[in-house]
Amino acid sequence: MLKAAFIFVAPGANSQKHRSVIATPAVELTALGVSDYPAAVAAVKELVDQGITAIELCGGFGHEGVAQIKQAAGKQAAVGVVRFDTHPGLAGKSGDDVF
Repeated sequence: MLKAAFIFVAPGANSQKHRSVIATPAVELTALGVSDYPAAVAAVKELVDQGITAIELCGGFGHEGVAQIKQAAGKQAAVGVVRFDTHPGLAGKSGDDVF
């Protein structure tokens, strides 16, 4: 079974409180929100320790945020990105400008 995660970044999000797990016969997906890049790095370290091997980041993560997540995941998880140049949920800014 593939254990995957989707992480979105939003001010005020808490990765322990704003989290859900969807399990299908082939994939277990953990979706969670984080408040900023440092919280995302901490969440990724926890997720890979739980056996997550694929992580997809929302478009709110800019290039710098993606790099931080890739470094935190190391070789334990593949990291993919939904891409926006600017994100509508972040007042038209990149996460790199906000976080």
